[in-house]
Parts: sequence; structure tokens; C-alpha cells
Amino acid sequence: MRVSPARRTVTAMASTASSHPGSPVPDDPLAATYDEFGRRWAHGTSPLYEDWATGIARDAEVLGLIRTLPAPKRQPNLVFAAARWEGAPLDPYPAWREWLTAHWTQVAETALERATQTNEVNRCATLMPVMSQIDGPVALLEVGTAAGLCLYPDRYAYRYDSPGGERTLAPTGATAAVTLACRLDDADSAPTRLPDVAWRAGIDLAPIDAGDADAVAWLETLIWPGPDHDARRARLRGAASLAAADPPRIVRGDLLERLEPLAADAPAEATLVVFHSAVLLYLDAAQRRRFADVIAALGTRTGRRVVWLSNETLGTLPEIDARVPADLDTHHRFVQTVDGVPVALANQHGATYETVPFRT
Repeated sequence: MRVSPARRTVTAMASTASSHPGSPVPDDPLAATYDEFGRRWAHGTSPLYEDWATGIARDAEVLGLIRTLPAPKRQPNLVFAAARWEGAPLDPYPAWREWLTAHWTQVAETALERATQTNEVNRCATLMPVMSQIDGPVALLEVGTAAGLCLYPDRYAYRYDSPGGERTLAPTGATAAVTLACRLDDADSAPTRLPDVAWRAGIDLAPIDAGDADAVAWLETLIWPGPDHDARRARLRGAASLAAADPPRIVRGDLLERLEPLAADAPAEATLVVFHSAVLLYLDAAQRRRFADVIAALGTRTGRRVVWLSNETLGTLPEIDARVPADLDTHHRFVQTVDGVPVALANQHGATYETVPFRT
């Protein structure tokens, strides 16, 4: 039986990956995926997910259960959220594992039915430094948009902390329902104005209606456990209310097939900004290559000025990786690119934005 997220009790989490000595199951790509998720992404921000992920990486039996799912459904965040949706205790790995193996059928059904759609609205804070520099009206097209919460960067308020002090930005003549906070490594990165959004639309394989309480509850379940993520839940609820009151246009379908036709609907006089965060990692290498090629030709094919703004993990496209300093720490960070050129590191949940490493 599914349990409302509001009714779940969080158990104090003291253990970390150090409670799982030894190496991940050898020669097992799935074990490596879970180990990397725990040590690279959850470490330092969600001790519970670090514990679960690194525990699974060393557990051949649980890996075998996860391997019964189709490959796209084996993602740590999806499996963990599906377990929580079905009422899993937020306990250290041994107790959680016992629950998981006893309830695997229900967890697998939820994983098959649902999708990973982390609609983190605070990522707008890391998109704004680029969007605010584009002259004239902009048309926003987000691929992998989920409920479209990041299609409203002009409706949120912002607070940027930097070495030069605090900078704030808010819609004129309106009280923003959501304030997004971000720490900059250079005061010059702080945007000074909101974009003039003339059009907004998105593409998603499984669009979410921000007015659907069950769908929003699932988005909330996808938010990681831990005090570092409490503010994310409040932002999600506020942004969902905004989107429900003024629903964006979201086209259902494959981004590789839907991108060009939808882009052609944008106003010709506006600069089309195609953007995405943590989307291309769900495509294989050939699909990522095809997407980059489609983007490169999009302006010519649609007769519009196009800006490609991307927040993706290192390892997405080799030509981008080649321009990232080899010794740069990208843990918990996306490499932000503009038209394929790296310009910043953006925290995975929008908390930080760093441009200094890319200054020459």
C-alpha cells in the first residue's frame, strides 16, 4: 500500500558508506553505477542515500533484483523513490534491505510505472546568469521538463551570495511565491535583470500536471532525504502552485523527435533558448550525439536565433569533456555549457554556481 510522503517518519541516519567495507561487486556495471551514485552524488548531501547505494553496490542479491527491471528503470534515484513511495523505512541499509527484499514486487511495479523526473526549480538560479544576458525577448524550450517548473525563471525571486555581498532580484510589481538561493564564486556572475519571456514550452516523455496532487507527491518523493533537502520540498510546492495556476505547454514525446517541430512554433522575433538539466545522461552515446547535431542545425532549420544552455554531468559529450580542466572537481556539479562551450560548474540542485575555473 502506498503511503503519503507526509506520513512517513524519518529515522535518524548516523551510518555512512564507511559501514560497507570492501569493494563493489567486481566486473558489474550496475554495482559501479550504485557505488558512484553513493560516493560521487549522495556523499555529503544525503547520508542515507549514500548508505543505501554503496550497500547495494556490494550486495549481489539486491543487484540481481534490480537487474530484473529494464535498464532505464535501474537508476538509484528511481529505485529509492519507488521504495519510499511504497512505505520503506528511512533506516540504515541492513534494515532497509530487509524491507526491500520483502516488498520487492510492489517496489518494482512502482519503478515500472513511474519515472525519474527531478523537477528541481532551484536550477533556475544557475540558468539565470546566462538567460539574463540575452538581449530582447526569449522563447524558452526545456527538454525533459517534467511539470515545467523551470519554465518560469521570470516569476521567481533570487538571492545570490557572493564574495561581493548579497544580490537580490525579483519580478517587478509582484510578490514571488518562491525565492531561489545560490552562492556564486564571483560577484560579476550575478544577474541584474529577469529575462523577457515571450513564449515557453517543454518536452517530456511523461509530462506532469502540476495541479495533480498525486503527481506532485511523486516529485516530492524523488527529493532525497536529509536536512540539506528540506528547503527543496518547500520550493517544489510553491513552484507547483504557480505552474498549476498558469499551466505551461508541454508536448509529450521523445526529445529527438519533438524538438524541431516545437522549436518552429516559437515566435520568430524571440531568441530561442533550448535548455535542460540532467537529461542527456538518460540517453546513450549515439542519442546524445544525435541531439547535439540536431541542436547545431536548429537555428538554420527553423530560421531563428538559438542558444543552447545545458547543465549536464561530465562524460556527456567528449568534445565538452575535452575543454574541462582535467583536475577540476565535478562532484555534485553539472558542467554548464552555452552552445557547447563550458562556462561554469552548476550544483546539481542549484545551490552554487562557479565560473572562475573556466576563466582564461
